[in-house]
Amino acid sequence: MTSVPSDGYGFPPPAPAGPTPGYGYPAPEQGPGGPGFVPPPPLAPGGPGTGAGAGYGYPGYPQAPQGYGWAPPVPPQNGMGVAAMVLGILSCALFCVYGILSLILGVLAIVFGVKGRKRAERGEATNRGQAQAGFITGIIGTILGLIMLVFMAVVIVAAVNSDDEPDYYDGSLPAVAAAPQH
Repeated sequence: MTSVPSDGYGFPPPAPAGPTPGYGYPAPEQGPGGPGFVPPPPLAPGGPGTGAGAGYGYPGYPQAPQGYGWAPPVPPQNGMGVAAMVLGILSCALFCVYGILSLILGVLAIVFGVKGRKRAERGEATNRGQAQAGFITGIIGTILGLIMLVFMAVVIVAAVNSDDEPDYYDGSLPAVAAAPQH
């Protein structure tokens, strides 16, 4: 019975480190072109390894075309959250302009705030707080705009239906008192 070398736990020892023979690498004990030499596969004309970047890496191996590998990181897209916050603040500040501007800007702030929060939850944006602030200020601006529109409507209807005397001169009073005659 022959004994097999082991590592003490019954497993064979690991293979020696170094280049694997084949595909352009000679066997460790033989020179290039010797009996253990395996030539690399032929390259297609204009294929990988013939363009830009050829000559780098291991000799005899085809090179990967430029552009392969890890993509550069994409910066977060924070536009929706910023737009929501700006529109929400404007809708709260401009409610006194007849209310209609505040109503439009508030609805836009709500829409952008919801979209910005969804982007932040998916990890595409880093400003969930700004999107949330835009959403909340959009709701407040929309409510203020609606209140202003209702207030304007009530004031206009009350002015049209009032029974007060008109403020203009209707000619019923003498404009100038007549001066005594001499």
